[in-house]
Amino acid sequence: MSAVDLPEREAMEFDVVIVGAGPAGLSAAIRLKQIAEETGRDISVVVLEKGSEVGAHILSGAVVDPVGIDRLLPGWREEADHPFKTAVTDDRFYLLGPAGYARLPNWAMPKLMGNHGNYVVSLGNVCRWLAGKAEAMGVEIYPGFAAAEVLYDEAGRVVGVATGDMGVHKDGTPGPNFQRGMELRAKYTLIGEGVRGSLAKELIARFRLDAGREPAKFGIGLKELWQIDPAKHKPGLVQHSFGWPLGWSTGGGSFLYHLEDNQVAVGFVVHLNYENPYLSPFEEFQRFKQHPLVRDTFEGGKRIAYGARAITEGGFQSVPKLVFPGGALLGCSAGLVNVPRIKGSHNAVLSGIQAADAVAEQLGRNRKHDEVLAYEHGWRASEIGRDLWKVRNVKPLWSKLGTLAGIPLGALDMWLNELTGWSPFGTLKHGKTDAASLKPAKTYKPIAYPRPDGKISFDRLSSVFLSNTNHEEDQPVHLKVKDAALQRVSELGTFAGPSTRYCPAGVYEWVTEGTEVPRFVINAQNCVHCKTCDIKDPNQNINWTVPEGAGGPNYPNM
Repeated sequence: MSAVDLPEREAMEFDVVIVGAGPAGLSAAIRLKQIAEETGRDISVVVLEKGSEVGAHILSGAVVDPVGIDRLLPGWREEADHPFKTAVTDDRFYLLGPAGYARLPNWAMPKLMGNHGNYVVSLGNVCRWLAGKAEAMGVEIYPGFAAAEVLYDEAGRVVGVATGDMGVHKDGTPGPNFQRGMELRAKYTLIGEGVRGSLAKELIARFRLDAGREPAKFGIGLKELWQIDPAKHKPGLVQHSFGWPLGWSTGGGSFLYHLEDNQVAVGFVVHLNYENPYLSPFEEFQRFKQHPLVRDTFEGGKRIAYGARAITEGGFQSVPKLVFPGGALLGCSAGLVNVPRIKGSHNAVLSGIQAADAVAEQLGRNRKHDEVLAYEHGWRASEIGRDLWKVRNVKPLWSKLGTLAGIPLGALDMWLNELTGWSPFGTLKHGKTDAASLKPAKTYKPIAYPRPDGKISFDRLSSVFLSNTNHEEDQPVHLKVKDAALQRVSELGTFAGPSTRYCPAGVYEWVTEGTEVPRFVINAQNCVHCKTCDIKDPNQNINWTVPEGAGGPNYPNM
């Protein structure tokens, strides 16, 4: 059956369609319903979520600044079932060397780096809680349906999205369980699909939303959840580090958060502008856990979950235009993460609220499919803009000067911004993209990483198993290589196959045995939807697209 022979898609009409049941999308949905209740209007809202359930694809540290939740749901602290169970009680910063460490005094850290008043949480559980609130208010939430296509009218305005077809064979032909995708049409479409989402990527390119902005920048964050010895558990302890095992020229660092129920979340972030193609973020993470400062925490414990995803790091100067004809970008789709704080959920919630306010105003004036300019014009002067403005130079200073010089200067810059609102650096630029940062393999030696011990450090495949990742095996591969010859000549020949190292899930392999020409193998069923390949491939030759709905990881409480 060819594309022209496919049955027409059924269509549903809403006032607002929201893509992504993360903190941004759910906050927008809740706020729209709050406004509807306050004004006596009927605003129909639907949320599409590609994960098998709300929270299945949510992965974050997470220490949450409650400023956004306070704005959205002011009475949440009086509720018995909220997920904010563990307040931060101890906040520590360390500089690591190969065998030792130095604790940085808290008084020397800029005030906005402090975490007292914040909460250690599972962001997935926060989203499940928000989803319950939204559904109780009348929001329709459809998990397991991936928004695969943007719908445009004859004038080129966004008029909704379409979900992907289900039951398609790997060769693209409809299978016996084929089900046509559905069109969800709306007066306004809000995109909150997370970092490097496929629809956001398309919209940014189509409407040139990044014109005049600095290149988007990213990191990769890897996380494990452990059940540890109760004698070692310190609820509310928040610990961050930088330095070893990364070299001084490679940006990144760690987090270690003690939650409730003897659980500890440990994670490692590597900035994706690293230059050495032999570097493996996954292996650096496993190496980090062997450091004397942290190894003892995990000895005698059990690793119960693993996951990875990209993080937006461009900050204030990389935020694209947030609106387009017919909709807007929210949260991590808009790049609203505060990099030095390793926090984005507070800004995601605030962006959802601001976008909802602006959309509701437009709906109240019987407008549709136009630019919601109040949202675009207002975010810089809001809490979001003030939050990102103070830290705008930290990432470029770190990238240009390395860890030893860049971090102290970044801290000084944050202090000056906090105290005076002024920076001696103005607003620094990022320069090239993360893909363009990679250097040819001939300038480096391969890195000999230690073998995993199976107790503290582990291999990729056993880790992916803990992510509960699953994809229908016979579906088309959702990782698209544009030019196979370019991949072989450049990605393998020039850069020594970095995809086999930057992917945290063992998706990519270069097979040379039994073949004259090296073969690029894509194990798409392993994909944890981190999007690193879409970001870091040196030729931008890999395009991440959504797989069949409900595919990917199933994180229980990450």
